[in-house]
Amino acid sequence: MTLNRWYSSIPLFLSITLLVGCEQNSIAGENMPPRPVKSVAATAEQEQTASLPGVVRARVETDLAFRTLGRIVSRKVDVGDLVLKGDVVAEIDPLSLRLAVRSAEADLRDAQAQFDNAALTERRKRTLARISAGSIADRDLAEQQLKSAKANVAKATASLAKAHEQLGYAELRAEFDGVVTATFGEMGQTVAAGQPVLGLARLENRDVVVDVPEAQFRSVRLNDRFSIALQLDPTLRTSGIVREIAPQADPNTRTHRLKIAVDQAPEVFRLGAVVTATLVADGKKRAIALPIAAIADRDGAEHVWVVDHSTGTVTSRPVQLEAPAAGARSVRIRSGLREGEEVVVAGVNELADGQKVKLEQELLP
Repeated sequence: MTLNRWYSSIPLFLSITLLVGCEQNSIAGENMPPRPVKSVAATAEQEQTASLPGVVRARVETDLAFRTLGRIVSRKVDVGDLVLKGDVVAEIDPLSLRLAVRSAEADLRDAQAQFDNAALTERRKRTLARISAGSIADRDLAEQQLKSAKANVAKATASLAKAHEQLGYAELRAEFDGVVTATFGEMGQTVAAGQPVLGLARLENRDVVVDVPEAQFRSVRLNDRFSIALQLDPTLRTSGIVREIAPQADPNTRTHRLKIAVDQAPEVFRLGAVVTATLVADGKKRAIALPIAAIADRDGAEHVWVVDHSTGTVTSRPVQLEAPAAGARSVRIRSGLREGEEVVVAGVNELADGQKVKLEQELLP
């Protein structure tokens, strides 16, 4: 009987032993010393802006061309010449076009004569039919011939107008006030219809064209303001706003093209002038920069460890980052972190939520 009691008390002894062991482990865990970590205070800084070279170009530039085939007999302008709207800038040989006008005029006179004859015949046939001296069929035929002659007159008139218009194509006129930027045709050269002869650019609308590397492109937005300085004399400055951003990078240089409007720039910023464009800081573009070692990857998302000074523990927090440049040692935080919070920057993959830590301050580079 005593042996049976002893066997029945074995489970009780085992349970007591396990409870004591767990309590000892818990006490040991609570008494573990805090883990030393390095941390930095999150501070927002003004984004640094780089200066980029650019070229002043016309916003509107058009290639002028003759609207008919011909041989160039005159070119009245050269590169750099100023022209006004309607000025004749080049001419082709008008001989064949003048002959076409004369032919159209002769066709019109012939059609007019046929119309007069048809009108006279129609009146005569109508009179004979009224006094029963002619048939009604002859009268109807005369009326039909009159209508056909009238249509021929209208056709010849339109042909003459077209010939006069084509004669005007022998002169190439400026479509707007501007400056000649290029010449593609010389005297004696035969050009086809639509083949460029001159390049003409407007002077009142100018852009600064800048090619921006991908590492700096992410911070540029439409309507951002740039300071523009002439490279030959940096004291000569103006400003402009971004009006156009290329939708994709150049396949060869991997740069994005920006067009900065500088409509109010002084005259010294001529077409083709080389300038330096610098993004103007407006005080709003502030971002928190952290060492890239402070970013932990958990379940495919970026997190940082934020220190709670009141408890001496760390908490994982998701953040959104700006795409870092290749080989960058720091990264900018777009959202998820506030200025002044303490962030762990070393040993981030060895921490757990609620773990006690001992801080060692590290200066940001």
